[in-house]
Amino acid sequence: MPTTRAAVVESGGAPFILTDVELDEPRPHEALVRIRAAGLCHTDLGVAAGALPFPLPGVLGHEGAGVVEVVGSAVTGIAPGDHVVLSFTSCGGCRNCRDGHPAYCADWLPLNLIGGRRSDGSDTIIRDGAALGGHFFGQSSFAHLALVEERSVVKVDPDVPLELIAPLGCGVQTGVGAVWNVLRPEAGSTLVVLGAGAVGLSSVMAAALTPATTIIAVDRVPERLALACELGATHTVNTAEADLTEAVLDLTDHHGADGIVETTGNIAVIRKGVDALASRGTLAVVGAPPFGTEVSLDVNAMIPGRKVVGLTLGDTETQTFIPALVRLIRDGRLPLHRLISHYPFADIDQAVRDMTAGKAIKPVLTF
Repeated sequence: MPTTRAAVVESGGAPFILTDVELDEPRPHEALVRIRAAGLCHTDLGVAAGALPFPLPGVLGHEGAGVVEVVGSAVTGIAPGDHVVLSFTSCGGCRNCRDGHPAYCADWLPLNLIGGRRSDGSDTIIRDGAALGGHFFGQSSFAHLALVEERSVVKVDPDVPLELIAPLGCGVQTGVGAVWNVLRPEAGSTLVVLGAGAVGLSSVMAAALTPATTIIAVDRVPERLALACELGATHTVNTAEADLTEAVLDLTDHHGADGIVETTGNIAVIRKGVDALASRGTLAVVGAPPFGTEVSLDVNAMIPGRKVVGLTLGDTETQTFIPALVRLIRDGRLPLHRLISHYPFADIDQAVRDMTAGKAIKPVLTF
């Protein structure tokens, strides 16, 4: 069994502790990947805090990037030495997977977020003879080596630094996909992004590559709003100083927003965003509040064709979408480097603190 150094969370609210663990041998549809970089995401922090029923102690990490070392006997399309980005996994056989929407896999939750083991119940990570929660998003990439599901692996251009493209596995593809795959701005349309974190700023960059002519970034941190303007926002709203709904209506001559990406997970912000929609406008809910959270809506206000849709991971087909993002980054058209702060893997807890304090938009751990 391969041995590796991993960041283990012992219990909800505990820090990440670096310790040696053992990985199971790769099954036919798995690969062993040496991690070079891994993005830190709010989902990792939520699980580490105990907010989701993932089995702890466990190894998290779901924005890995690295080099393939070993492939299982049935793996196709990748080989040892290939550079890869790791993303979510899926069953591949349900209706949504077959239709090209693996982010809505019938088994998405147990396979990615709350299961902690393979679909057959077997464990992937062992420490001192005891199983740990693993298989997080099919990868558990907060480790020097990761045992990865074949459907989580995307081969990428080896000329693009892995330290730059690791966040494509979750946060960036979520923000970009919300714009390109769901809202699909038409010429002259207005798009609003609620929250200028990594997902929101990815949406801003994506919107700047569409025919939308008005791109409004909304946040409470002036520095992030300034960055949003540099990345393509045409207007900003600071909700510490202005009412969100009123500001959007004022900026759109009271027409409202044709599309809104909601990244905050704050129910008050969601409601304000819905109230700022134009007729036939759509709000895509990306931010995830605690399970069971509800928000009230004015039903009559929805009748003029306003829509609220949920969104998982940008509704992307990763094998096509992620290489396209890599090419845009390579060509300088998606300036992802503006969001990233790098940290040695050993400094993972400092990265967590900086992310929580708002000092870092997208921490990326380097190995």
